[in-house]
Amino acid sequence: MAFLDRIASAPISWGICEVPGWGHMLPTDRVLTEMTDLGITATEYGAPGFLPTAPEDIRGVLDGHGMSLLGGFTPLVLHDPARREDALAHTRAVADLFSKAGATTFVSCPVMDDGWSVPRPLDRDEHAHLVRMLGEVDAICADAGLQQVLHPHVQTVVETSGDVERVLQDCDVNWCLDTGHLAIGGTDPVEFARQAADRVGHVHLKDVRMDLVPALLDRSTSIMEGVQAGLFPALGQGDLALADVVRTLEGAGYQGWYVIEQDTAITGTLPGEGDGPVTGVRESMRYLREVVAPLLEQDA
Repeated sequence: MAFLDRIASAPISWGICEVPGWGHMLPTDRVLTEMTDLGITATEYGAPGFLPTAPEDIRGVLDGHGMSLLGGFTPLVLHDPARREDALAHTRAVADLFSKAGATTFVSCPVMDDGWSVPRPLDRDEHAHLVRMLGEVDAICADAGLQQVLHPHVQTVVETSGDVERVLQDCDVNWCLDTGHLAIGGTDPVEFARQAADRVGHVHLKDVRMDLVPALLDRSTSIMEGVQAGLFPALGQGDLALADVVRTLEGAGYQGWYVIEQDTAITGTLPGEGDGPVTGVRESMRYLREVVAPLLEQDA
């Protein structure tokens, strides 16, 4: 498929987030309608309550909007041997749901614990267990007809450039190249695309205001506070070389999805129809159509 036919979105771009106190959740029908009005035909699963929990019901809701499910973001505790069985049981349940709902991708995110505690460096044994567990998650996903992609993320055990390099070197798991979280953790997303294009199975496109990153990394600002301060502006309005990421991946033969995952929080009065988060996603779509797509045509 052509580049513009592989643009999807995630409910977090509409403020749909599982973090307590994050903000208002817009109605599912409104969000899906706004997605399709922008020409978006695929979405990730989103926070509990956004889509149903039975696969046939998920298909029914999305079919009603001419959309499909890509998969979803799944935090897992993978470095702790005491959590092995719980993590694998949760992986099986989510993989089964996604597979039966027609998804293709399982986005794993290794967290310190269920409460997303501030991460610390893993010791050698913990890292070795993480690597083994990524292999087991890979196998479960493959049995369900899904591809696991590892998502580096702020305040998880794969956050810094050192974390990313360690996992890249020590196992063969595929990756969700999240431009924003890589950059925040100190990894250049363009360089990651150059060096590991063959390991990229999924892409989350975010732009970032890098001036807000130091407070995020020293934990003086929470992710929520950063988002409210404008950490993730519309694509093309931050500091990242997003067009270069896409050009590098496309040049290397990447044929997967590009998900606009532009973390947003809705506080205060609910926005009226046609206003609110959709305005940012509209700007992001304009950037991809008017800036990135013509560059890809030049490269062809």
